Amino acid sequence: MTSGQIIKWLVRGEVALALGVISVLVLLILPVPAFLLDALLAISLASSILILMTSLFIKKPLEFTSFPTVLLVTTLFRLALNVASTRLILAHGHEGVHGAGKVIEAFGRLMTGGNFTIGIIVFAILVIVNFVVITKGSGRIAEVAARFTLDSLPGKQMAIDADLSAGLIDQDESRRRRKELEQESTFFGSMDGASKFVRGDAIAGLIIVAINIIGGILIGTLQHGMPLGDAASTYTLMTIGDGLVTQIPALIISIAAGFLVSNAGVDGSTDQALVTQLAMNPISLGMVSAASGVIALIPGMPVIPFAVLSIAAAALAWRRSSGAGLTDVLGIEDTSAPPQDVEEPISQTLAIDEIKIELGYGLLPLINDLEGRRLTDQIKALRKALASEYGFVMPPVRILDNMRLASQGYLIRIKELEAGAGEVRLGSLMAMDPRGGQVELPGEHMREPAFGLPATWIEEGLREEATFRGYTVVDPSTVLTTHLTEILKDNMPDLLSYAEVQKLL
Repeated sequence: MTSGQIIKWLVRGEVALALGVISVLVLLILPVPAFLLDALLAISLASSILILMTSLFIKKPLEFTSFPTVLLVTTLFRLALNVASTRLILAHGHEGVHGAGKVIEAFGRLMTGGNFTIGIIVFAILVIVNFVVITKGSGRIAEVAARFTLDSLPGKQMAIDADLSAGLIDQDESRRRRKELEQESTFFGSMDGASKFVRGDAIAGLIIVAINIIGGILIGTLQHGMPLGDAASTYTLMTIGDGLVTQIPALIISIAAGFLVSNAGVDGSTDQALVTQLAMNPISLGMVSAASGVIALIPGMPVIPFAVLSIAAAALAWRRSSGAGLTDVLGIEDTSAPPQDVEEPISQTLAIDEIKIELGYGLLPLINDLEGRRLTDQIKALRKALASEYGFVMPPVRILDNMRLASQGYLIRIKELEAGAGEVRLGSLMAMDPRGGQVELPGEHMREPAFGLPATWIEEGLREEATFRGYTVVDPSTVLTTHLTEILKDNMPDLLSYAEVQKLL
């Protein structure tokens, strides 16, 4: 193989990962020089920051499904560095605080400040924060999320099947959603177990610190003849530096895990969610400004920080309120401004009505009220009757006036095509002979529009006489509704379209 082929083979993802894991295992066995340990500790710190930033800026947890694996690898890497640094501390600690490398020395001097007791306390606090607060909380969130995700999995799968059966999604979208469900359940289940890595890492860090301090003091005093005070100071400073340089990346990754599992159910990245939900309400910002101003006035309190917070919150609240408008902020409907005319979309103008009734101007009272019976109420009853009898949900009926029709005329259209027409007389009743004969009462003789039977429009005062003679008496709205019923029965195959069947399903 040529050198180019070897390099190309080495940079392949699976090969690089295998070499990285083997290198970590080598760290557990072979000694590492101080300069190489400095480089590896820098890589550990930088990688933890990269993981934190990735967790902050992703829009949903499934975009970082490799996090449990990353957590395992980084935990193993830190433990290997702990073992390598422990070997250097115990082997070269008698040479001075620089024996374990520059990074450990710098962290030890920075955190202890010349007093190793302070360093021990700070280290213990960091471990407690990581182990008790962040790791425990994120682990609990992951545990609950995994449980609820698994419990809701059958329902979500049934919803996908229902959408697929209804034609709302295709096979590709169905497979994509199923794969996303599988990834979601696997991810939260893995996160539930991955949180135990961080917990074990914190416990191992405490044990390693105790071993380094006790073992270093014993080696320094017994083998190298160091004074007890010098041995305690030197080995404690290096041990605290070692513990901090490994626990700080662990703390950063624990924070990243907390952000990742708590980001479930939030739209967008973490910064967008926080800005949208916390900094967009002017009333809340105004209350923060007022509270900060009151605290600044308390005797003995520092005025400058609370005053700055009060002014900043007030400025942000004023900006939000001026952008949204005070009525929008308070949730009050603004009725002072005149309503603006909204142009009807062209698509609405071109839309075709399934069923339409056009009325002459003399029949407009049928829409509003006629002796307590409205045409719209009868059409609602008709829709229920057709649904109960035929299982067919009648489309909505549009009623409008048509000045070109006769004053007492009406026109019924099915999909904009004329399906029936007729005339009714407001203030009169239609009388019909069930035997098919002509009604022998004074009035306007005509044909009933639905069935074509002989009928007569009679006055209201002749109702009792017509009923006594056995005639059928109906009002004008019932005549129109009956005609509409027969037209719907004749045109039901055309009205039962694919879209209507989808609604029924």
